[in-house]
This record gives sequence, structure tokens and C-alpha cells, in this order.
Amino acid sequence: MTTVAPGTPLRTASVGTAHTRIEGVEKVTGAARYAGEVPFADLAHGWLVLSTVARGRIRSLDTDPVLAMPGVLAVLDHRNALRLNTDYTGLLGMLPDPTLAVFQHDRVPFLGWPVALVVAETSEQAREAAEALVVRYDEEPHDVGFTGERADAHPADGVMPGVTGKGDLDAELAASAVVVDAEFTTPEEHHNPMEPHAATALWDGGRLEVIDSNQGATWVVGELVSLFSLDPGSVRVRSEHVGGGFGSKGLRAHQVAAVMAATVLQRPVRVVLTRRQMFSLAGYRSPTSQHVRLGADADGRLRALGHGSVSLTSTVHEFVEPSAGVARVMYDAAAHHTANRVVRLDVPTPTFMRAPGEAPGSFALEAAFDELAEKCGIDPIELRLRNEPDKGPVSGLPFAGRNLPACLREGARRFGWADRDPRPGVRRDGRWLLGTGMAAASFQAGAGPSTATVTAHPDGTFTVRISAADIGTGARTALTLVAADALQVAPERVHVRIGDSDFGPAMIAGGSMGTRSWSWAIKVAAGELLERLALGADIPPEGITVRSDTTAAIGALTPAERHSYGAQFAEVAVDVTTGEVRVRRMLGVFAAGRIVNPLTARNQLRGGMIWGISMALHEEAVRDRASGGHVGADLAGYHVATHADVPHVEAEWIDDDDPDDPVGIKGIGEIGIVGAAAAVANAVWHATGVRHRSLPIRPDRVLSAAAGTPDA
Repeated sequence: MTTVAPGTPLRTASVGTAHTRIEGVEKVTGAARYAGEVPFADLAHGWLVLSTVARGRIRSLDTDPVLAMPGVLAVLDHRNALRLNTDYTGLLGMLPDPTLAVFQHDRVPFLGWPVALVVAETSEQAREAAEALVVRYDEEPHDVGFTGERADAHPADGVMPGVTGKGDLDAELAASAVVVDAEFTTPEEHHNPMEPHAATALWDGGRLEVIDSNQGATWVVGELVSLFSLDPGSVRVRSEHVGGGFGSKGLRAHQVAAVMAATVLQRPVRVVLTRRQMFSLAGYRSPTSQHVRLGADADGRLRALGHGSVSLTSTVHEFVEPSAGVARVMYDAAAHHTANRVVRLDVPTPTFMRAPGEAPGSFALEAAFDELAEKCGIDPIELRLRNEPDKGPVSGLPFAGRNLPACLREGARRFGWADRDPRPGVRRDGRWLLGTGMAAASFQAGAGPSTATVTAHPDGTFTVRISAADIGTGARTALTLVAADALQVAPERVHVRIGDSDFGPAMIAGGSMGTRSWSWAIKVAAGELLERLALGADIPPEGITVRSDTTAAIGALTPAERHSYGAQFAEVAVDVTTGEVRVRRMLGVFAAGRIVNPLTARNQLRGGMIWGISMALHEEAVRDRASGGHVGADLAGYHVATHADVPHVEAEWIDDDDPDDPVGIKGIGEIGIVGAAAAVANAVWHATGVRHRSLPIRPDRVLSAAAGTPDA
């Protein structure tokens, strides 16, 4: 058979050209199997029973009637569950959330806490039995009331310092010609990916297999190994297709419950969360209360910047929404103070959610900057340009490229900003008041150690194996293009396999670090493989395989402030009679390193911007103080932007090269949402002349503002 020698340069410019998703046909035809769809012989189904009180203890569970119901195989609760270990530090350097350690005690710390798992032959039988299980509680008083004035809020050191400061803030504010001192609030927000959280666990020949929907197979392996005190080599997690994650698909209670039940019953067990259960068990973005103080001289140059944020967490685990962190990289001042504080309440634990910290933090900071521009009589873009820092405001590190000014200028040109009348409330289109607004954006560009293997086959094709996760971002396709260029071949000759912990440790799909980290590992392995192939040795039937590990290389990166940047622009129409706000058009211009696949990259950026519309105008989970639970924990009660709410949305980018970066790729999954809500809110001010400092900007809030009453 005639073969093409590996390494023959057929096509060397795949990165940067548009490619449809490799698995696209499988997904649209239903051939792609998700975690809750993979068939197994002898499969049993588990259904979680969640607490109906917000605080207390379990007094009793009437399991005997449930065990007698058709098809019921077992009921696991705190009296008969396997004992779990929680004394360890996880992949992200954090202690595990005790919510993972299901059925270990009789205490209930929040409404929706897992109290039992009913396992039956069918999903319908499991659900019926779970709903029939009678659980009695000794209820205790609970507290779910969140405000920014709580005296029990404490500095949160988490993954970053809780408090930073330099200079005398009060003195610089007093000496400033113009001062903005404002409070901003954002509500509790939920991920709601299209695919619910699902996991199937089974033991096969002494090895635990988990088919899961997650953002990092090796991440889940590590947590399960620690929780169940297992040998690392005895656990395999696969997650080939994931229908959205946004930060919520790490290790959750349903995976642990599935493994526990499969261990007890010695047969495959699947647990799928319902949409309502996801509101309690999948994490969420904490509400925030933020205090921003800006002081500037008459020319708009900052003398003082203070950004304080309060978020909430559960009583069992501390997770911080670090909203004040965005000020630490965006703008500098002689007096620069930031603080992230957190208060413990009887609520489920929040978690990472698309641009954690940056999304709500940018709303407060960029809205305050717009107000400062108005008071200074300076164009909002010009104000930001005058306050460009020359190094990290808090870190003091140099910027590894900071192309925010280029984003601002290019965005202004494309959006037609120069024609804008800065006066608010002067443009009309019939019953609609029209306004335009903008905001700046940044998000870190980090990388995590990863391993990858690349195999050259005798027929001239290559197989790449890496424990990456494609959570809908198009990562599988992007990595194919990266590998093709690294191997100097056409993409058709490269087969990328992902989502399997057996492929070795790899960075999770999170923090906008996935594609960057995985590409680095693939490029290193491909380079070493090409060196071996250049020696001219014949390729055996099993192929030639090279494994890479980027731990040392990433550790050797020169310390610097590495970020993606963006400029967000929005035009809105406001009906002051009904309070309706309509976004008519949006533009985002970004500096996000090398764009691997323009087709999927634009989708990611636009998706973030659309979520920003949703954040600005719709999303708000309301918690009932009496019960401690949500009002409308479903997609009927929790509103998100739909097609009718999404106007013409454009996402573009500029060249953003970093000669010192060995990969050149930055994350784009999260930068798209940063600043988007602020741009909309600033546009609403320009339309109406009224500032909205609380999200979402609901019709009732627009009407109240028009009537001169404060935000509700």
C-alpha cells in the first residue's frame, strides 16, 4: 500500500482558518452519546432525595414502605452509607465541599441538601419511590438574608488575597476634584447548561468506571480517589461529550452517590439531576454587594480607587465570588484599595460561574467609570485611555502585552462612537428612548500543566490523546487544528481523542485555560515526535508514540500580568411607559491572542456577550427567606435571554501577539461576558438619564426610576 510519509508538509496553516466542528454531524443527528444516554446492561437508576428544610437534623426516614415499592433495590442514607474521606486538598488547591460527602451524618445545613438516594430498576420507579419517602426533621432557625451591610462578613483569602491596599484612600478622595461613591448589587445567578448533570458508575474487573458530564476527567478521578480512598490506577472517568458546564461541572453529589450505589449493589447505577435539583446541587454565582469609590483630578486621572465586594457562601464550605479582583488589573491610582468579603448563610455553596468575579465586578467598576466620565465631562473611552496603567496596579508585574487601548479604538470606529451625542435622554425612536454605552473587559490568560500523547501510524495519520474536555466550546476541533500545524500535516490526517482520564493528567476546561494548556502539551509532544521521525526509522504497526508533560515549562514562565482584553459596546431602546429595555445591537472587540478557529471562537465570544444581555436584563434567582429555598427554581421562573431578546451581536478581534509566549493562545470562553452587562447598563443611562446600580434592570425598576423612587 502506498503511504504518505508522516511529517510531509501538506498544509501548515490550519490555525486561524474557519473549521466546522468535527463532531458536529454526530451532535445534530443524535449519534453523539451524552453521559445520561450511554446504554449499559443491568443498569439501575438512582434518584436523590433532598431536604425540605433549610436547617436542622434528620429525625427519621421511613424507608421500609419505599423498599417494598415495585423495582426498588436500595435506599442509601446516613445510617447505611459508605464512609467517605474529606481530609484532603483537591486539584484546585481547595478543601472539598462537604456536600460531596453524601449521607455521612444527620445534619441539614441548607434546603436541598442530599438526605437519601433511592435506587430502582427504572428511572420512573426510582423517582416515584423517592417522592414517596417520608423524611422527618427537627427543624432549626435559618438565615438566608444577604446584604452588603452584614457585620459578620469577613475577609476572604481563598485563591487570592482578600484585601489589598496602598496609599491613603480617604485622603486622596478628599483631594480629588471629582468623586464617585456608589453601591452596586448583582443577584444570585445559575448556570443552567442544556445538558443536566449526569453520571453512571460501575465496577468492571476491580476497576471503577464512571461515564460522566464534567469539565475535567482527571479532576473527577482525583476527587473520587480521595473520597473513597481508592488507588488512583483503579478509577477511570470518561466524558466524551458535554452539553455545557460554565464552571458547574466538577465533582458534585450525584457522581458520589452513583459510585456509592454501584459499590453497594455491584451493578451499574446512573444518577441524573433534575433541573430543580441543579438549583441546589450544581453551584451558582453568589449575589454581590459592591462599593466602588473613585476619585480623579480635573483631567480625569485617578487619584483614588476603592472597590469592596461582599458575597455569600454556605455554612459548610467557603467559596468566594472575588468581584473586587477586576480592579486589581484594570486601573491604577495613588490610593488603591480592594477587598473581597464573604458571609456564611444557610444556603448551598456557590461555585465558579463564567468569569467568576470578573462578570459582576466589571459591572460595578465599569458602570462607576461611566459615571466618573459623565462627572468629569470626558468621553468614557478617553477616560479609560487616560488611566491606562504601565504595570499591574497591585502585583507590580509587567504586562505581557496590554492591547486594551487598541480594542477601545477599534470598537469605537466600528460602532460609530464618534457620532454619539453624550447628552442622556435626547435620542428618540417613537415611544423608545435610545442610548449607547460601552465598557472595558479583561480576563486572565493562564495555563495549567498537562500531558498529551501523539502517535504516528504507518498510514501517515496521527492520533492525539489528551484528557481535555469539550464543554461545547469546540475544543476538539481547535486541538485538531493545533496538532495539524504542529505536525505539519492537514487536519484530516489527525484524530484527536479527549475526555478520558486514562490519557493522563490535563488541565480542566475552566478559567479560560483549557485550550491554551492542552495546545501547549500537544505542541511539545508533536515536536518531539517529528524529531524522532526525522531520523528515518520505519514506523511499526503499533505506531510511534511520544508523551509530553508541560509542568516544568509552565513553571518556568516569566512572571507577568497575562490577560485577554476587550471593549464592549451596546445600543438600547427603553420604553419608559412599560419599562421594557431592548438591546438593539452589540459589538465586542477583543485582544485574545492567536485565534485558533475563527468560527467557533466567534460563537464563544458572542455567547458570552449574549449572556451579558441576560445578566443585565433578565437573570435573577430569588430566595424566599421564610423557607430558605428558591422562588421558581426552574426555567419558567428563572428568566434567561432567548432568541427574541438577542439582537445583532458582533464579535471581532485584533492582532494580539506575545513574542515571549510559547503558545500564543489565550482563553476566549469567559472574556465575552466581562463588561457586557455594564455596557448595557451604561446605555440605559444614556437613554434615560437614570443610573441603574442593581441588576437585572427589570421593567419595574425602570418605572420606579422614572418616578424618582430608589431601586427595588
